[in-house]
Amino acid sequence: MIHTSDRIVKHKVGLLNLADELGNISKACKMMGVSRDTFYRYRDAVADGGVEALLDQSRRVPNHKNRVDQTVEDAVIEYAIQDPAHGQVRVSNELRKKGVFVSPSGVRSIWIRNDLANFKQRLKALEAKVAEEGVILTESQVQALERKKLDDEACGEIDTAHPGYLGSQDTLSSPM
Repeated sequence: MIHTSDRIVKHKVGLLNLADELGNISKACKMMGVSRDTFYRYRDAVADGGVEALLDQSRRVPNHKNRVDQTVEDAVIEYAIQDPAHGQVRVSNELRKKGVFVSPSGVRSIWIRNDLANFKQRLKALEAKVAEEGVILTESQVQALERKKLDDEACGEIDTAHPGYLGSQDTLSSPM
């Protein structure tokens, strides 16, 4: 008889214990609503690795063959911070000119993995790099940051030293 206190494994262990008690695997599987194939997988897992082997394990195996080389990924990240306004096709073309070959969808995948998927995220990364390293901004970077500031103001985000003062805005319309 197998014992466990783990909620996730109790059902599986219960099936194995029921089969032992009844002495009939088919009957135990019917009672528990599980296929015999599943029973045998559980039994083999316990035989190989004990009760811990019954814990749900992800079947997904990372496919590292599809990953780009780390130097390519670093070049894409650096370019995304250098020119945050450029799209994935332009980044791919510009890097190709420098000898770094990556497809536009590859650029997009790298951006998603590194939280650079959209323009605002790339600008945040640029701002973080400026704050951390104190680099001097290029003209295109300054324009991108100004464009973000204008977009934020259009959406109602205002940068102010005293945010409490903005709460007293008069919005009453004048009578006609």
